[in-house]
Amino acid sequence: MSEKTFALKPEHPRPPKESDIQKGIKEYLQWQGWYVVKIHQSLGSHKGIADLYAIREGRSVWVEVKTKVGRLSRDQEKYRAEIEAHGGEYYIARSIDDVQRLKREV
Repeated sequence: MSEKTFALKPEHPRPPKESDIQKGIKEYLQWQGWYVVKIHQSLGSHKGIADLYAIREGRSVWVEVKTKVGRLSRDQEKYRAEIEAHGGEYYIARSIDDVQRLKREV
């Protein structure tokens, strides 16, 4: 008789992936009335460009999504500095909580 093996559930759930956080943030902002564009990195893209671009009532923001432990790359730091030097808004978001303040600031 063969022995069956069963996968045990991990004691702690896996932390969310960056793509899951990004999707949640995009949907939340859209629900709040923002027009949101997901920026896809590809050949010819601006190095370090943020993951999301959102606009509402003439206000536009760039959102770089990171996991709890994620850090900006050197190119992302440069992009952030350029956006802010030109008066733009740039946010690092690790959860929906990090973009909820946009609702209060509109």
